[in-house]
Parts: sequence; structure tokens; C-alpha cells
Amino acid sequence: MTQPKLKIRKGDNVIVISGRDRGKTGTVLKVMPVENRVVVQGVNVVKRHMRPRPGHPGGIVEKELPIHVSNVAHIDPKDQKPTRVGYKIVDGRKVRFARRSGELIDR
Repeated sequence: MTQPKLKIRKGDNVIVISGRDRGKTGTVLKVMPVENRVVVQGVNVVKRHMRPRPGHPGGIVEKELPIHVSNVAHIDPKDQKPTRVGYKIVDGRKVRFARRSGELIDR
């Protein structure tokens, strides 16, 4: 089974475009290509009751759960609005760019 190609990578700035946390922005902490899901900082936060373990105190812990990749969009570096992503070749390298403004996303 091949992994699907996602246009979102760890460290990208994204905005949630649908669901309970619509409008929130954050940084991608983890990408799960097989499940088509991403974990975004401060988005889809739930409380879990954790049992004490060696090295970890118990209690109520807040953590981010994954959300579907179709519910997030890149933030355009120029005007901070949602944008789609395209690819182009720059100096022999394939890089991502914001379709809205043409600004490069990859450094």
C-alpha cells in the first residue's frame, strides 16, 4: 500500500475551514498520511482522564486529537488568508507555493 501524497507538512501554518474549531489557526504538529489526518496545535483539544504512571502524574490532561486534512487549509504568507497549494520547479527543486498570491511556502 502506498502512502497518499499530502500537501501539508509538519511545521506548516494552517487554518481550520470547517468543523467545531472553524477559524482557528495553528501549526501542524504531526501528519498521518495513511489516515489522511493532521494534528494542529490548539485545535480539536479534548480532556482526558489519565491514570498515574511511573514518571507521569495522573489527572485531567488536555491534548490535541487529529482532524481530517480536508478540514484545514494553508495560510497565505502574504495576506494570512486560506489558500490552495501548487508545485513548481525553482532552481532545480520542486517547491510549494500559495496559489492565492504566488508566494513560496517552502524556504
